[in-house]
Amino acid sequence: MPGMTDQPTPAEEPLPNRQIPFSEAFREFIPQGWAPYPTEPPAELAAAGPAALRRRALAEAFPGERLVIPAGGLKPRANDTDYRFRPHSAFAWLTGLGSDREPDAVLVIEPTDSGHEATLYFKPRAPRTDPEFYADSRYGEMWVGTRESLAEMTALTGISCAPISELDGALGKNLSATAVRLLREADEAVTGRLTTLRAEAGVDAAAAVERDEQFLVALSEARLVKDDFELDQLRQACADTAVGFEAVIADLPEAVRRGRGERWVEGIFGLHARHLANAVGYDTIAASGDHANTLHWIRNDGDIRDGDVLLLDAGVEVESLYTADITRTLPVSGRFSPTQRKVYEAVQAAQAAGIAAARPGNRFSDVHKAAVAVIAQHLEAWGLLPVSAAESLDPEQGGHHRRWMVHGTSHHLGLDVHDCAQARQENYRDAELQPGMVITVEPGLYFKATDLLVPEEFRGIGVRIEDDVVITADGCEILSDALPRDPDAVEAWMAGIWARPAGS
Repeated sequence: MPGMTDQPTPAEEPLPNRQIPFSEAFREFIPQGWAPYPTEPPAELAAAGPAALRRRALAEAFPGERLVIPAGGLKPRANDTDYRFRPHSAFAWLTGLGSDREPDAVLVIEPTDSGHEATLYFKPRAPRTDPEFYADSRYGEMWVGTRESLAEMTALTGISCAPISELDGALGKNLSATAVRLLREADEAVTGRLTTLRAEAGVDAAAAVERDEQFLVALSEARLVKDDFELDQLRQACADTAVGFEAVIADLPEAVRRGRGERWVEGIFGLHARHLANAVGYDTIAASGDHANTLHWIRNDGDIRDGDVLLLDAGVEVESLYTADITRTLPVSGRFSPTQRKVYEAVQAAQAAGIAAARPGNRFSDVHKAAVAVIAQHLEAWGLLPVSAAESLDPEQGGHHRRWMVHGTSHHLGLDVHDCAQARQENYRDAELQPGMVITVEPGLYFKATDLLVPEEFRGIGVRIEDDVVITADGCEILSDALPRDPDAVEAWMAGIWARPAGS
């Protein structure tokens, strides 16, 4: 990464982070001799059409109101370096912009006499004669590459575009007479600016915040049922994730040989996620041995040893930002031990019960109830529960089985790995499943090495099996079905991968 010391001094230009001045000769020379920008507009994004329909539906839900959805800004990682940018999911959903687009942009859906009109405010590229071209590390073409012009961004998104410098005027227009809803959590700077403008216009602050909070919930709930474009993106994410899992299996002997194999597994999967798509959808869990019993093990600094199982919870995020979320528990040697298979088959049976319950008319919570009932029955049969399975499943007096499966079985999936998280209880956990909803089904059993209440042979074994399913008219479709779940099939899958010629 270029050093920040290549920027000019504060006395020279009204730009941030300047240190080394540029001479007048450089300023005259730098704009010369560049090829012209393309004259043909870029092709419209595949997500632009579906996003337009979503904007229309959202606007119809809030007639006469101004809706403000920021993308968010860059976040410092350390000192003057930033994390790779990812827009807020609601912004991506309503604009079709994925990947790392578009920091500091704001979508404004404005009420009109005939309905609503959307405008995307962003920072278009500056001409090469402008100091921004060579001296601005956030927007400059020499620093971050060629950015779109207003016309090019309009062609990409199908949205009218305006420079971000005009945003304040759009936010403050008729503010005393126009109700505004803001996605507050997306961008603190935009929230601060609108708060000031509201105060200047005499807008009731408490009522404004309440409207904003309702808007956050509405944006989350609007994504509960996926459209056809979203389902295709999730299918692709699952297909790409399957490629990453196979690559991990192919290199698993090398992960064992090298030591610190969890990092090796994380790296192999991340390589394929970046090569095939945008990135990983969340930090990969590559948990071998007893680490599999730490639910969110992302340190991934342990060895992988023959005789252990590897719990790999990973998902590819495609360029449109939809992500898979899949877990497989793999025998490192290629064969489950009898005890590992015993635990694995219990989890597999629980998952099968959960998938069977994932159908329209059932409640979201029914998936969990079906899966944990099987978990509790196995724990009772093994003599681990201090009460019967039925007593353990009692929501008021029970819960003993949760010692070995503390988490829920499902969550919604989409642009966020835990999608629609701000939805109300009655529209999420207590809601009926509808066709187009995408959820995970992921029961597990976790026997920590330090758990003295389980037989010694169980200690250190952790198993989770997770698949992504879309609710259909008469049941569900398993989007991640390309990855085997049956223990015999898992062993055959691994053996088949290892039998392939090197490099195939």
